[in-house]
Amino acid sequence: MIVVTGGAGFIGSAFVWKLNQQGLDNIIIVDELSDSEKWKNLVGLKYADYIHKDDFIQLISEDMSFNVDAIIHMGACSATTETDGDYLMENNYKYTQILADWAIENDAYFMYASSAATYGDGENGFEDDVSFLDKLKPINRYGYSKHLFDLYAERNQLWDNVVGLKFFNVFGPNEHHKESMRSVMCKAYPQVLKEGEMHLFKSYNKAYKDGEQKRDFIYIKDVINIMWWLFENRKVTGLYNVGTGGAKSWNDVANAMFKAINKPSVITYIDMPEQLRGQYQYFTEAPMSKLTSAGCPVVCQSLEASISDYIHGYLSTDTLLT
Repeated sequence: MIVVTGGAGFIGSAFVWKLNQQGLDNIIIVDELSDSEKWKNLVGLKYADYIHKDDFIQLISEDMSFNVDAIIHMGACSATTETDGDYLMENNYKYTQILADWAIENDAYFMYASSAATYGDGENGFEDDVSFLDKLKPINRYGYSKHLFDLYAERNQLWDNVVGLKFFNVFGPNEHHKESMRSVMCKAYPQVLKEGEMHLFKSYNKAYKDGEQKRDFIYIKDVINIMWWLFENRKVTGLYNVGTGGAKSWNDVANAMFKAINKPSVITYIDMPEQLRGQYQYFTEAPMSKLTSAGCPVVCQSLEASISDYIHGYLSTDTLLT
């Protein structure tokens, strides 16, 4: 049995889709649906059962009666603007700690979601070498909650038994429910299509012109291909960046979107909200040599090809990975 926490969420549901494509449906979805629209990500997926995340952690503590071969732990609060530190510590850090300890004790494969937010403003680089973990300084509560488990894994020497994934800027189908945390591609598409204009944040760092802030954008299909390779090659363990290895600017994103819909680029730079300015990452780029050296053969699509596929295959048709 494969457990996918956050299985109704963005990356979780996409990986369940990938498992289904590989003929696997012996899957337990663990999530919390409440009033979110993410239930739509489950429509069309094949899985054995759904368990609320609170019930699942209770089952873990009572020693589950069913056999679990693998836990793919994608469940977390991923809002970089979340201000409830206690909630993040319980939901992101402690929950992951309990699952990892249980998986190791019960000889189950354990893959979990870390984040590029753990790197903070990037002053100490973006290397996924665990010997650098103590140098990292996250700049928001979300990043810190993710960083804490990476530190826990290092302190307790768990790397031979777990796989941690530092996701960079992931975008693509199945993110519709994330509201303010959706990718700019997802949020801007209706405006670009209707008004022929795209809004980007002004830069408040003299080193970057407006729209030239850079991120490592990776398409969800490339992400799940990397995850599937790791899932198949279970001897490969440790902490890894998941990005393309090449940073692109927000202007590049805008130009790729306009090109995909065959319209001229029209970009307006708007003020960044005050609450974001102190925790904004102006540059992220994922060194991918560690994962490549481990043997991962996945080659990521270009930003232009990814955005074109997203728009024409999903956004324009309101389609999901189901």
